[in-house]
Amino acid sequence: MKTFKMLSFDLVTKDGVQPFPLIDGIIINQENSHQSWVLELFMEKQYRSTFDELLANATVFNVRAVISFPDNEPAPFQVIVHTVEDIGDHVSVLLKGTLKIKRSKYAEQLLSELLAEGVSLEDLLDRFTRDMKKRPKLKDD
Repeated sequence: MKTFKMLSFDLVTKDGVQPFPLIDGIIINQENSHQSWVLELFMEKQYRSTFDELLANATVFNVRAVISFPDNEPAPFQVIVHTVEDIGDHVSVLLKGTLKIKRSKYAEQLLSELLAEGVSLEDLLDRFTRDMKKRPKLKDD
């Protein structure tokens, strides 16, 4: 098994990306034949209801997480909530799932979308640089 520090976590919905601020987080690659991953989120208790609902409905959903270094591209996972536990004034959410096929051509897809939007040449570099850092969800994603 390999363990990694999780720096940020986003829930991917049909309406876009919903970030969840972390107090702390880890990701574990179980390195098994199922290619299973475990994500543990440690966050403020105010976010518990979202994960309680996903747990109650046994919903499979998409998330993305930045692992180890802030400049890393967010890794996409398909997960299910395994447990939600209060720890003092906070909550621990344990997710289990698999790593989705990684976007290997994000920059090219982003540039294509910006050009299709008709972003002016004067604004293109600024928008491209900003979006490469923020990594918004792409239309073909």
